[in-house]
Amino acid sequence: MAASASASVKLGSKPDAFRRQGQAWFCTTGLPSDVTVEVGDMSFHLHKFPLLSKSAVLEQLIEESSDQEECIIKLSDIPGGAKSFEMVARFCYGVKIELSSSNVVHLRCASEHLQMTEEISDDNLIAQTEMFLNQVVLRNWKDSLKALETCDDLLPHAEDLQIVKRCIESLASKATTDPNLFGWPIREHGLMQSPGGSVLWNGISTGARPRNFSSDWWYDDVSSLSFPMYKRLLSGMESRRIRPEIIAGSLAYYARKYIPGLSRRNSMGTMPLAGTLSDVEQRNLLEEIDRLLPVQKGLVPTKLLLGLLKTSMILKASSTCIANLEKRVGMQLDQASLEDLLLPNYSYTMETLYNVECVHRILEHFLAMDQANGGCSPCIDDMMASPSMIPITAVAKLLDGYLAEVAPDVNLKPPKFQALASALPEYARPLDDGLYRAIDVYLKAHCWLSEAEREQLCRLMDCQKLSLEACTHAAQNERLPLRVVVQVLFFEQLQLRTSIAGCLLVSDNLEGSSRPLRSGCVAMSGEAGGWSAAVRENQVLKVGMDNMRMRLAELEKECSDMRQEIEKLGRGGGKNGGGGWASHVPRRFSLKMKPQMCSTQEGSVSEQQKSMSAKLDKLQAKLSKQKRQLSADA
Repeated sequence: MAASASASVKLGSKPDAFRRQGQAWFCTTGLPSDVTVEVGDMSFHLHKFPLLSKSAVLEQLIEESSDQEECIIKLSDIPGGAKSFEMVARFCYGVKIELSSSNVVHLRCASEHLQMTEEISDDNLIAQTEMFLNQVVLRNWKDSLKALETCDDLLPHAEDLQIVKRCIESLASKATTDPNLFGWPIREHGLMQSPGGSVLWNGISTGARPRNFSSDWWYDDVSSLSFPMYKRLLSGMESRRIRPEIIAGSLAYYARKYIPGLSRRNSMGTMPLAGTLSDVEQRNLLEEIDRLLPVQKGLVPTKLLLGLLKTSMILKASSTCIANLEKRVGMQLDQASLEDLLLPNYSYTMETLYNVECVHRILEHFLAMDQANGGCSPCIDDMMASPSMIPITAVAKLLDGYLAEVAPDVNLKPPKFQALASALPEYARPLDDGLYRAIDVYLKAHCWLSEAEREQLCRLMDCQKLSLEACTHAAQNERLPLRVVVQVLFFEQLQLRTSIAGCLLVSDNLEGSSRPLRSGCVAMSGEAGGWSAAVRENQVLKVGMDNMRMRLAELEKECSDMRQEIEKLGRGGGKNGGGGWASHVPRRFSLKMKPQMCSTQEGSVSEQQKSMSAKLDKLQAKLSKQKRQLSADA
């Protein structure tokens, strides 16, 4: 028995004498049939001697029916059914058949069932199939895989003969080994290479070198297995200490192939569409994959985990599966993208468009893991420069973007928005610009909120952590409460003062360093270039200072206008009672005064005027002082 390059062997030498007519097979040897073998709905009209000379079971059955007028044998439980018995019958007659990885398991199980041993005949079918399995199939990756695929229809016979175990061990050993070491000839992914490593074409060396194989070369091949067989194969690989990231990559590939809701592309290119599974089958597969995935962080892309989570909600997977996926996403939330985090609500009982509660739970998992790993605290010096702060600041930026995306949902209640926005510790946000944007979007979409609710939302952000650009926008934002606007104006002034002081300090240093160049008679070319650069920088700084002076002038004018409005209110309040106050407040502050503030009692209006005047007096005094200092410095 010699193996050919196509991993098959030929048995027998006689020409084919079998003919099929409907549901019956006939052996046309010139002799009339003397035995009929019924296998399912197929009947075989054969001869006794070729059968009993190869099989102990057939010999016994023929002997038991010898006293009947017509010898009829029923084989209802033969592994592989009529297809297997057809090839067994051909073998018994010595007709040419071809053993391959597609039929060797069928013939091995059928020959065992019929007891086609060496005691009955030399070179019988059991010995032939065992030799082909051990010497050809199990030495080759593709043939071992094909043989394992055929085992699904032959259980438990293939299991009892340990064919499943042997195929899995063969595949597991090859998956954990360099494929170039499998032996020669080897055909993998359409390439056959010689012992020297050159690519073969029709058996002739082309001199070309084969492509390099990565650790995921077998992902697509094993994805053709049924999930029970695939699961057993992974178990065999784990027993050989294959790296967890390789197992996770294979599971991800398998999930993408059979669960339509997931992406069908990865680094290996476009994946073929598999047979469509029912919703129940997809749900069971997803839950099994969740149980098999390694728990280590970063082994599975966050995008895929969020895709699995979204699909599990659609398929109504178990609460345990959903909770596990949420925890997995939480472990690596800093690697997520905003687009993938926008999980729609698939429950009719929930009003919001997006599943905010799910994202909140994911965030809690992340924070718990961050604390368990020794997360930073506000008391640590230079914490913003610490590498351990990178994940939580990335999550803070992601969360602020998420809040801005879900804020337009009119069904998103303020408590839910506040709970999610305040979940992160204060030190997680170096700046509150993103949070301010989300609050602004929320206020715009929920214009019916009361003044107290608006102030409660604005307490989420720290006005001292707003950039100068954000302060400028907030100072002119009609949706913000007046108290917040005043705070923003105050901190904006502090930022302007600090910026101007820094600019003046740099300008003085530049002027001081330039004096020797102005008085010197000889200058090197390098020094001349430095002087030119210093002059240009000085001009830029002066332009910046002029812009800041203009901004201070604008702020001063705004305070003056506010004072004039208050004086008018005072005159109007004296004449018309409290009505003038409500009608003359500038609209830019979006004041929604309570009913008691519209009272005609003169004392109430007077108190409000005094309070506002006191605040504006302080702001006016600080602006005037800043202006005088700026003029003196200039």
